[in-house]
Amino acid sequence: MLISLPVVWIIIIDFVGWFIIHMSVAYGITRLPKRYINTSAWLYRQRSWEKRGRIYEKLFQIKRWKGLLPDGAALFKQGFRKKQLASPTREYLQEFILEMCRAELVHWLVILFAPVFFIWNWWWAGIIMIVYALLANMPCIIAQRYNRVRFRRLLARMPEA
Repeated sequence: MLISLPVVWIIIIDFVGWFIIHMSVAYGITRLPKRYINTSAWLYRQRSWEKRGRIYEKLFQIKRWKGLLPDGAALFKQGFRKKQLASPTREYLQEFILEMCRAELVHWLVILFAPVFFIWNWWWAGIIMIVYALLANMPCIIAQRYNRVRFRRLLARMPEA
């Protein structure tokens, strides 16, 4: 802990800090022009260990819980809702994939902020903040990756326009 504060202030700063981080990153990435989201970038590539999405079905039982995740896009005017498909067209699926990449980026960036909490928290509380960041964001990342694999497979089967 670099900054010593009363426990009540540490707790308040932790809650407010996470809220500000989540909202700021989400807002900033939502405002990022589409041309800056490269859906073929390393971060968004399908990995062999994902086994074409089956790992998410078998290991994580994703079909049981992914519908319970909130759609953060509803918080912002420019947000792209991802709860359900609005159109079966090729263009819409491509945009949906782009927005899933955008959402995944938000959650990875939020996780990266966790070490900041070591500044005013005890070391063990800093570890708790890292665990929180992972538990709060990994389900969303898993859902984005799982859906993107499925959507890319669907897009590959669609005839070119």
